[in-house]
Amino acid sequence: MTDDSELSERPRRRGIYLLPNLITTLALFFGFYAVVAALSGAYEMAAIAVLVAMIMDGLDGRVARLTNTQSDFGVQYDSIADMVSFGVAPALVVYAWALEDLGELGPAWDKLGWLGAFIYTACAGLRLARFNTQVGAADKRYFQGLPSPAAAATLAGLVWAGDRLEFGGWPAGIPTLIITVLAGILMVSNVRYDSFKEIDFRYRVPFVAMVLGVLGVALLSLHPPTVLFALALTYMGSGPILTVLRRRRRRRKRRKAG
Repeated sequence: MTDDSELSERPRRRGIYLLPNLITTLALFFGFYAVVAALSGAYEMAAIAVLVAMIMDGLDGRVARLTNTQSDFGVQYDSIADMVSFGVAPALVVYAWALEDLGELGPAWDKLGWLGAFIYTACAGLRLARFNTQVGAADKRYFQGLPSPAAAATLAGLVWAGDRLEFGGWPAGIPTLIITVLAGILMVSNVRYDSFKEIDFRYRVPFVAMVLGVLGVALLSLHPPTVLFALALTYMGSGPILTVLRRRRRRRKRRKAG
């Protein structure tokens, strides 16, 4: 038998889990590549890279749970990768695509362009820091504030759809500035967003749900960039709308109770 002193003298195991952290590295890679592509003028590739990073971000946590390879290192590494892929990359992509061209309207607009991109990046960092401090305490059914991957998907969808439709330059810069700043503010707000974590795909669903799924795939095939942007924008707007509706319901209940 070994006593406690012998156990304490044993060297701790070093190293990290390969698979989940490799997927996180891929998410970081695609976020970095999005910036490189945007600087080269390949805006469609930049937008797609952000969306691929979003998929990788969704996979690493699930793989870690399925393989029982969760670790504090993985949590911190994932947060850093998210800051690059969903905080810095989307802001630089929209800046290179449209916000930079606002300078054609005057020096003040030029400052508004890069300030809007910075506001988004700063809000993404604050959103991730707040999320890390609330792990285990928050309601899993909802996100407090717009999730950074959803905000990044909105900007990436905007750039992808705009580039396909040949809509860019300073005319696109004004609505892009509004959406970018709004996405940043919603990330640090207290507005609740559905997490959809309660959906269990193992159980049976009504036949209508299958029909709607087929219609969704057909609609997506018409013009993927526009449809993806519309979905991301709808989710971004769902938080404030549902918040207003919930408050109205509470007021009605209070009036009836009173």
